[in-house]
Amino acid sequence: MANTEIKNKIMKGLFWKVLENGGAQGLQFVVAIILARLLSPAEYGQVGIIMIFIIIANVLVQNGFSTALIQKKNSDETDFSSVFYFSLAMAAVIYLILYLAAPAIGRFYDNPLLGRIVRVLAVVLFPGAVISVQTAYVSRRMEFRGLFLATMAAVVVSGVVSITMAYTGYGVWAMVGQQIVYYAALMISLFISVTWRPALCFSLNRIRRLLSFGWKLLLASLIDTVFTNLYGLIMGKIYNDEMLGAYNRGEQFPKLITTNLSAAIQAVLLPAFSSRQEDAALVKSMVSRAVRTSSFLVLPMLFGLIGVADTMVLALLGEKWSVCVPYLRIMCIAYAFYPIHITNLQAINAVGRSDIFLRLEVIKKAVGIVGLIIGIRYSPIVLISIKAAVDFICVFINAWPNKKLLGYSISQQLRDIAPSIMLSAVMCLCVYGLQLILPGGVWMKLGIQISAGVFIYVGLAWLLRLESFQYLEETVRNMKRSVPQS
Repeated sequence: MANTEIKNKIMKGLFWKVLENGGAQGLQFVVAIILARLLSPAEYGQVGIIMIFIIIANVLVQNGFSTALIQKKNSDETDFSSVFYFSLAMAAVIYLILYLAAPAIGRFYDNPLLGRIVRVLAVVLFPGAVISVQTAYVSRRMEFRGLFLATMAAVVVSGVVSITMAYTGYGVWAMVGQQIVYYAALMISLFISVTWRPALCFSLNRIRRLLSFGWKLLLASLIDTVFTNLYGLIMGKIYNDEMLGAYNRGEQFPKLITTNLSAAIQAVLLPAFSSRQEDAALVKSMVSRAVRTSSFLVLPMLFGLIGVADTMVLALLGEKWSVCVPYLRIMCIAYAFYPIHITNLQAINAVGRSDIFLRLEVIKKAVGIVGLIIGIRYSPIVLISIKAAVDFICVFINAWPNKKLLGYSISQQLRDIAPSIMLSAVMCLCVYGLQLILPGGVWMKLGIQISAGVFIYVGLAWLLRLESFQYLEETVRNMKRSVPQS
């Protein structure tokens, strides 16, 4: 496949994947704002604790095999169907474990309600197992238009259900209902919009072969997920549900920004990198482009969020959620380099070095454990600040192997994103300063701050003729040739 054809295919995939993530998370964000006004921080914290257990369980069910299906050059119907049935069997085993462990979880957190929530919420493991195979098929064939339509349908249906439940007084069960309906609706919608169906075939040998690659990614993902959510588990136990709810809500804003673009990078660039894994120079060029472009888009949004945090929380969530502002700002810093994390790791996966991927996770978590041990001796703010510092150190750890694999060092990567960092910092200071001098209500302040931030960042990028800005200008001009016609 010629380089221009690869570029066009990537751009089409990125268009639909960014549209899917952006549209879905945008709607989920609106739903979350409405729920935050109807529910308390403590109620958010209760479901937040249980979601940690569900997220970890979902890693065991979904991760490893899906990436292996994408990375394998000749995945066929037997591979997909075998993983489909094996994942469902895994979901059944893990659901049984969670069902039996539910009372102990409730006792550990001195809240019997949590045990009941675990048993109900854990049913999402079954549609989650199916969705992991469906999305692997989508990524493999880059049929992201179908995934976009299915995701949007699931978000709308689950949002309506959860808001209705919260408004009629179901409390924490509104968020439980949202998760269950979302997973079920997404699975059904994907069966409607995506061409793949499981066949009546199963090969244990295929499972073993896929597992030989996927088990390292599975273990790495499990380590990463457990460690990432360890902060929430500790805050829920050592502090209280309200503090955990404040942390989760503060993290939601920067996470919404970074996971949207990063998920698109991961879903689209892994198959693209894998298809050209023998050409290290081309993969390096693609990785460099992904790092520069994603940082140019993500950094100003996160730095801008730091600047408008006080005004935005007051306007969107109300004064009762002002406790989440410090966590919001800290997590903006923690997520600032997340696109670099994802891009470097996908490049390592694409060249088939899952062994390096696993070693990196072990090293990063060893560093993180040290930070966690230090942080739990102090306040929640100190704990989360240390987490942000650890995440920055992990940028260097993730980038280190690609100096040898691709000839793309961390110093080159930092030079690639330095212009975006500087412009974002200038914009952040200006936006924060406006908050201190602007008169009027919070909504007017927020509108002026956001408008000024966009004008300052885009204006400086245009004035200084940043390479990433010019690249995006050219991409937008050529979008009609890259976007698939309906």
